[in-house]
Amino acid sequence: MPMSSKEVADLYAKHLTGNYGRAPLNIVRGAGSHVWDAEGRKYLDLLPGIGVNGLGHCPPRVVEALRKQLGEILHIHNNYMWESQALLAKELTAKTTGIDAPRAFFCNSGSEATEVSLKIARLWGKQHGGKWKFITLLDGFHGRTYGAISATGQPGLQKDIEPLLPGFTYVPINDAAALEKAFDAETVAFVAEPVQGEGGINSCTREYLQAARAICDKHGALLLYDEVQCGMGRTGDYFAYQTLGAPAPDVLWLAKALGGGFPIGGMIAKGSVAECLVPGTHGSTFGGNHLACVAARAVIATIDADKLLPRAKTAGARLRSGLRALQERFPKKVKAARGVGLMAALELTIPAADVVARCREAGLLINGTHQTVLRFLPAMTISDAEIDEGLAILGKVLGEV
Repeated sequence: MPMSSKEVADLYAKHLTGNYGRAPLNIVRGAGSHVWDAEGRKYLDLLPGIGVNGLGHCPPRVVEALRKQLGEILHIHNNYMWESQALLAKELTAKTTGIDAPRAFFCNSGSEATEVSLKIARLWGKQHGGKWKFITLLDGFHGRTYGAISATGQPGLQKDIEPLLPGFTYVPINDAAALEKAFDAETVAFVAEPVQGEGGINSCTREYLQAARAICDKHGALLLYDEVQCGMGRTGDYFAYQTLGAPAPDVLWLAKALGGGFPIGGMIAKGSVAECLVPGTHGSTFGGNHLACVAARAVIATIDADKLLPRAKTAGARLRSGLRALQERFPKKVKAARGVGLMAALELTIPAADVVARCREAGLLINGTHQTVLRFLPAMTISDAEIDEGLAILGKVLGEV
């Protein structure tokens, strides 16, 4: 028998750091869009893994690929080669469009993918007049490591850990004039999430990213996309920039849904930028290991075989329609409903935390960000009935809160 949620909570309180606001649930099992706690209670999960479980919990192809790999080899360092890493790079780069001669690098997380992307930009800038400064978006989020948090345009997340890395300027989303003004002769790159995740599901417009591409080209700078949360099919295409009809970047990076639940991050850079990574410039002990690569290949195989890209679009439209109906039903409590594909948000006029807690008590798992925003990142495998169930629970809670 598993330990009770309270027993596990007591162990956490005694032996782990307190940097997470953890719900008092000991989750012991997951399947599809549902999880179960130690007491046997079932929950509908509309935020599985905060975007990690894009195929739902325990997707069969991923589970089987990991089981098979476990019996063969677990780890070998990157001074050697293995088939699954080469094939993953081939399959993943083939999903990009508009990136010239793309090359891949694999690591373990979104933050690590941010770090190598910032580093490769500065390596490229060193060869192009010594450029080194970055412009990023306010309300963006790029990770918790020092380079990543320096790139994150949220002062509240940077509080008390200054000084940050130098060379970062932040501009508002979808303001091309502000972006142009922020450039100088030392700017090496503009960094954007095509759809901001932690920032509250804010989407760049096609016109803004077109302007960003033109501004970067004018100033001899790179265009970088962080697709850690919005990539790997969530918006209805493999990458959000494709859904938006936006220009291709010079560098993009991803993580979360790439491994279907297993840790992996990656960067894809156009050939002339990728050439900046030579032996000794960067590395990752566990990056792109056998388990991670077979899991990621199984994710790609599942998305393609089960036609999950069009499913993400139709399911996302159903979810957004339901959220807009809640906005109309509760105009004093709901300020806005928005989203792209299966990235959606409900912006409230009341604190999100109480709504999240009450939904959890009612069997629905979501989360809040930016104090008043409810965030939804359902699996691409979610059914219409499950979407409707989640909306019904949320509607009941909003009526009572």
